[in-house]
Amino acid sequence: MRAEAGGGLGVPGLSEGPVGVTQASASPGRGTGPTLAVLLGLSLSHLLNDLVQSLLPAIYPLLKESFRLDFGQIGLITFVFQGTASLLQPAVGLYTDRRPLPYSLASGMGLSLAGLALLSIAPVYGALLAAAALIGLGSAIFHPEASRVARLASGGRYGLAQSVFQVGGNAGTALGPLLAAFVVVPHGQGSVAWFCFAALAGILVLSAVGRWYARQLATAPRGTRKGSGAAAGPLSRVRIVATVAILLGLIFSKYFYMASFSSYYTFYLIHRFGVPVALAQVYLFVFLGAVAAGTILGGPIGDRFGRKLVIWISILGVLPFSLVLPHVSLAWTVVLSVPIGLILASAMPAILVYAQDLLPGRIGLVGGLFFGFAFGMGGLGAALLGEVADHVGIERVYELCAFLPALGLLAVFLPRLR
Repeated sequence: MRAEAGGGLGVPGLSEGPVGVTQASASPGRGTGPTLAVLLGLSLSHLLNDLVQSLLPAIYPLLKESFRLDFGQIGLITFVFQGTASLLQPAVGLYTDRRPLPYSLASGMGLSLAGLALLSIAPVYGALLAAAALIGLGSAIFHPEASRVARLASGGRYGLAQSVFQVGGNAGTALGPLLAAFVVVPHGQGSVAWFCFAALAGILVLSAVGRWYARQLATAPRGTRKGSGAAAGPLSRVRIVATVAILLGLIFSKYFYMASFSSYYTFYLIHRFGVPVALAQVYLFVFLGAVAAGTILGGPIGDRFGRKLVIWISILGVLPFSLVLPHVSLAWTVVLSVPIGLILASAMPAILVYAQDLLPGRIGLVGGLFFGFAFGMGGLGAALLGEVADHVGIERVYELCAFLPALGLLAVFLPRLR
């Protein structure tokens, strides 16, 4: 790459030389460094995208009261949102492996904007489900291609690039409940419309990222624009499939447990400790802020010490804290939520880059499959845990979920790729 004034996203001095799609499958360390303007643009747009998405679960207490919903209906909203994203993301990723769509990023954000607008005026429960589906569709389009562009702009530092990209999403997820507490809760459902400006800002940023991506595609050799589909190393096809299954099992444990926090942590705090709704949202922000911090650590540590080590520690390391959490006071609940979020979140960048190294010619498919599966497990977890909460109580949910991080033991079966 070469430095050009005004290159990239209009930030002087940042690199924007010809970069083929083959850089996405290059070995670590290859290239001249990350294209920071693009990575920061992706991170900012991810923040705005997930901020929009996080408003939905953040206002569940408000919707539960306004529409007189039970926990099962709350879980169904999350299932529709995350289920839509889960089913479509692998298909989007597979398609864009063959036909990259630089401006699909901005169009995906446009669908999320439409869902947000509908959410602000939804008069009946069915409209809430439709809004959730639109937001999920926008997410399905955004994540696979954005993950590919992050790897393309990484300069060989794949873990760092994924962490920068993903920390924006986690920061947006953390900000959603906080803004909901101070904006939506006091002013009601209609105030959700104010956040359409965040989606509009995301469209502008992603349009700039799309232009950069289009230029990279235009300058790449014709034969390098599609993934080759080759697998990394000497692993057999059976071993590769088994490894992907293990990674998905780890995603299951992470996001099923995360669903207990993202969808029901506020209810848990309100029901068990009598915390006011606004304060419960602040405590959720504390947990999600720890998640954001953990995300930015996972990728660089994986670049330095290996992905397998990070994956191993980031899932199983949560177990002592998750087992204690259901049996402590409010103060200790808030304290324990920090290491839980911090450690658990470090897994995703390492898992994603590990899978991309495993299947270097299928970057979009990997992004779509893993982000989609994560969304699906979050949605399924929310739906099932909602039913459990209706039948045995919200406290019991956290006692049962406490054992999920034990599935981190599966990491022992992962092959060492490098």
